[in-house]
Amino acid sequence: MSSAAGDTDLIRVVLADANVLYSRVLRDYLLYAADQEILVIAWSPQILAEVTEHLMKNVEGFDHTAAQRLVSAMNRAFPYAEVEPSAEHWRTLSEMPLPDEDDRHVLAAALAAEATVLCTSNTKDFPADLVEALGLEVLTPDQLLSQFVVDYEPQMLAVHRTAVASLKGATDASTIAALRRASAPTTAALIAQLLGAG
Repeated sequence: MSSAAGDTDLIRVVLADANVLYSRVLRDYLLYAADQEILVIAWSPQILAEVTEHLMKNVEGFDHTAAQRLVSAMNRAFPYAEVEPSAEHWRTLSEMPLPDEDDRHVLAAALAAEATVLCTSNTKDFPADLVEALGLEVLTPDQLLSQFVVDYEPQMLAVHRTAVASLKGATDASTIAALRRASAPTTAALIAQLLGAG
């Protein structure tokens, strides 16, 4: 049975890591899910800087102007999403050993956002025993989005249709294929099932 979007006690505050926001399809799904009010999205300036740095490095034609446009559009659409960790957040994490020191800023942002979920493709860099002590659950994009498809079928169908409509030339099939390429095969299969049932 699908949950109602108005059940605010069920809404998760999701801190999105750079490796998730880098992917166009994953970014679209998360942002449109936030539009559907089934999650509250959060990021930090440092996370967005990582996203745009890698897009400029790897995507032909994605330059500084495109980077500024993307960041401005995201922050304009979600004016409360961007958080800046305080000294207190950094102090909380100062003694915590992490597999990769470069990821400390991600946890600091999660604390600043009062996030309940850290959505990242690099779960191994955020050991469960460490992050659970911070009140965080670490989920891959596929784990998070597939849960949403199960719990919020109508809203996630709307998310999918918006994602297709927002990208020129996209189809249901190409968008589902993009989800698979973005390491979200469970989400892709569930969306395909929803479309078939519709």
